Amino acid sequence: MLLPYYQDKLIEAGCDEAGRGCLAGPVFAAAVILPKNFSNKTLNDSKKLSKKQRDELRVVIENEALDFAVMSVDNKKIDEINILNASILAMHLCLDKLKTKFELVIVDGNRFKPYKKLPHKTIVEGDAKYMNIAAASVLAKTYRDEFMLQAHQQYPLYHWLTNKGYGTAEHRKAIMQHGQCPLHRRSFVIKEMQPELF
Repeated sequence: MLLPYYQDKLIEAGCDEAGRGCLAGPVFAAAVILPKNFSNKTLNDSKKLSKKQRDELRVVIENEALDFAVMSVDNKKIDEINILNASILAMHLCLDKLKTKFELVIVDGNRFKPYKKLPHKTIVEGDAKYMNIAAASVLAKTYRDEFMLQAHQQYPLYHWLTNKGYGTAEHRKAIMQHGQCPLHRRSFVIKEMQPELF
């Protein structure tokens, strides 16, 4: 089972993102503040969970968290400021939305920009270590998947129903055949579309 928190003296918000490596769609981020006594044996890095587990955990997290927020940054902004900055921006937008006062931000990964003047800690594989980051990963992933399923209805040629915008062979082949749609990240596609991949 994951650890309930990074430290027990300050109120901490856990942050994570979903969709950073995709060729299409926004990047989503979530921030979660859990009660100190929160416990859940299933909660883990969202990538290690089934869709059913993620969907069930989303309900638990939204009902039991002290506070949470989910925000996104669209593909146009990603192209403008790059995916790292867009991911951090999405996290900052989440932190802006929290109504509960927090004193420390812990973030999955190794890159972050200070939020206001609060201390922060980056933790590699933090979503597999701490419950609040794992909870953020579940919310970011489920909200983003939901967005991409809706986007699939508008752009079915790219098979987002199954690939959620990631650069699968099927998705890359569809881009080669049909070109890009308004939800594609132009900077990603130009950079990633190498002939040897096909």
